[in-house]
Amino acid sequence: MNEKKYPMTAEGKDKLEDELNELKTTKRKEVVERIKIARGFGDLSENSEYESAREEQAFVEGRIQKIENMIQHAEIIDVNDFEEGEITLGRTVLFKELPDGYEEEYTIVGAAEADPFEGKISNESPIAKALIGKAEGDQVSIETPGGHMEVEILSVQ
Repeated sequence: MNEKKYPMTAEGKDKLEDELNELKTTKRKEVVERIKIARGFGDLSENSEYESAREEQAFVEGRIQKIENMIQHAEIIDVNDFEEGEITLGRTVLFKELPDGYEEEYTIVGAAEADPFEGKISNESPIAKALIGKAEGDQVSIETPGGHMEVEILSVQ
């Protein structure tokens, strides 16, 4: 069976490893302690603290498994393997929407490290898919869930 590859930057992999370490060394212990305390409250069938702690434990364990799988199947993308100015994972792109000139800047990262609030978009997003492989000065048509947009790439870093 072919396992899914998780393209990411080296920085993204480091962040996942840090999160995994935090979950295993700190969060897991905190949840076990919460369960232990909640058991002391009596009847488990009507104990909301116990149920809440068990749900959190399931979430933590699920996240640990997911991160371990992503790290195991990580495909580290090195921007130095690509042409200077070519848009790829790990590069920051400044473009302006046409015709109004509204500028946007995003860093294209793997899905595992995407955070739109920090300006990091997934390589699987419609915008990134349309931009990857393009270069500074190119005009690109992008189909997004919000509609169609035309952009001009101003810079690639």
